Amino acid sequence: MPRKTSKQKKKWSMYPSLHSDITDLLEEDGITFGFYGNDTDTGAIRDYDTNIMGRFNCYNSTCKSDGWSSKMIAITIRLYPGNKYNARVYHQHCKACKSISRPVLDASYAERVAYRLRKWKGIAQEVPDHSEEILLFSLLSE
Repeated sequence: MPRKTSKQKKKWSMYPSLHSDITDLLEEDGITFGFYGNDTDTGAIRDYDTNIMGRFNCYNSTCKSDGWSSKMIAITIRLYPGNKYNARVYHQHCKACKSISRPVLDASYAERVAYRLRKWKGIAQEVPDHSEEILLFSLLSE
């Protein structure tokens, strides 16, 4: 049996530490959700793929990249029984060295997840204008 020479890097992460940001956003609508810590599709009632924004740092000590911002970080939001949810946030590869990196997220994560949970609860809301959000993010990243 061949021996593994390097540890396989994860291609996604979950951010349970940001659950309170989502809870704060949903509080004004009087709805509550719990964070489902089991990262699995099994048992999910619904799921939705979308994108958020954030920043990546390359941790490869031999790489010359100082990191990059991204307006297209893929996430999958999942709904589970008992008013529980989670969101899988996908990592990206550094263009300079191809190392995989976990993102540092901005407020778009909580806003996007809260929007989807409200929608699944049937709460009417305005469709967000992501073009303004992207422009603002671009200006702040410069």
